[in-house]
Amino acid sequence: MVVSGVQETVVEASLEYDRNKELKAFDETKAGVKGLLDDGLVKIPNIFVRPAEELAKELNCRPADVQPPIIDIGGIREIGRRKEIVNEVRIAAANWGFFQVVEHGIPLTVLEEMIEGVRLFHEQDLEAKEKFYSRDSTRSVRLNTNNDLFNSMTANWRDTLTISVSASGTLDPNEFPAICRDVNVSVTLIRECTESGS
Repeated sequence: MVVSGVQETVVEASLEYDRNKELKAFDETKAGVKGLLDDGLVKIPNIFVRPAEELAKELNCRPADVQPPIIDIGGIREIGRRKEIVNEVRIAAANWGFFQVVEHGIPLTVLEEMIEGVRLFHEQDLEAKEKFYSRDSTRSVRLNTNNDLFNSMTANWRDTLTISVSASGTLDPNEFPAICRDVNVSVTLIRECTESGS
């Protein structure tokens, strides 16, 4: 039954439709993927359905046992080590697009609080979240679904809350969403103390 449902969805997705119109309508709701679920979604919109040939290719591909790069930033204040870390980040970003950071000095409890704060943010009513919804990458705090929503072949099923702090660390705490403000301010303060050597 599940296989039949998947096949029906793929067949429906292959029918002609105005993708740009559907993308624009979805984006204008400012509700994201979570908004679709909150509205009682019963059918996945075409913009999220990958073409059958793309899925088949992926199912036939068996990824090797891979480990993403792990970058130890302990000792970053040491001049020689700092250059090594910068080079490791450059290589990982160029070859993988992401990496795991260890020895960053942020307590596990703060990381857990941050995850909980983001979860609580996404669980709020639309009215509380929509003021943060934006495609403007210059905004310090923004919520959106897929940074490349209008450029990718298939939208990813995710919403992202991005909080960017400049190198100077200047960000008014009032810009943070109220529901996760305290933990984000804590992370900013920890970062500032770590960088200053306090």
